[in-house]
Amino acid sequence: MTTGMMTDRGMTTGMGMPMGNMGMMNMPMGGMMPGMMMGNMPAMMMAPRCTIAMEKCPGGMKMTCTSEDKTGAAMMANLMSMMANGMCSCCMMMNGMPMCLCNVGMMGMCKVEMMNMGCTITCTSGDKNCEKMIQACCDCMKSMMMPGCTCCVMMNGMPMCCMMM
Repeated sequence: MTTGMMTDRGMTTGMGMPMGNMGMMNMPMGGMMPGMMMGNMPAMMMAPRCTIAMEKCPGGMKMTCTSEDKTGAAMMANLMSMMANGMCSCCMMMNGMPMCLCNVGMMGMCKVEMMNMGCTITCTSGDKNCEKMIQACCDCMKSMMMPGCTCCVMMNGMPMCCMMM
């Protein structure tokens, strides 16, 4: 176990490198997504690349994830069918580091509908305040994807697909 030192920017390793969140290292994206954490090291897995379109809808938001690659679309379909209708969240990342995490599944129900080359995830709530929060998350995520953030869509914390600029 490395002994860290505290600086004005947080905890560092013995070599002066930032420890980050739970020991995560700054890793290049390349389709790898952080999965469940084991101890201090992240477990990495491949998540299919896709195109993600987000829009507000009555009650919340709708995400459409599509892939032009048949293998990627099949992998996404298998992952989504295993975790379908679970708690949906999106992690916005820049250079492999998390910038923002929106847990839209905490505020409403998420429904997955399969399409030919992808899926649609609709997250809605009957509560007007939760609807506003889901739609605010939609605006935030769309704004972060515009300048180049990567979006990793997760169900129950498991990466399903990612959009890389």
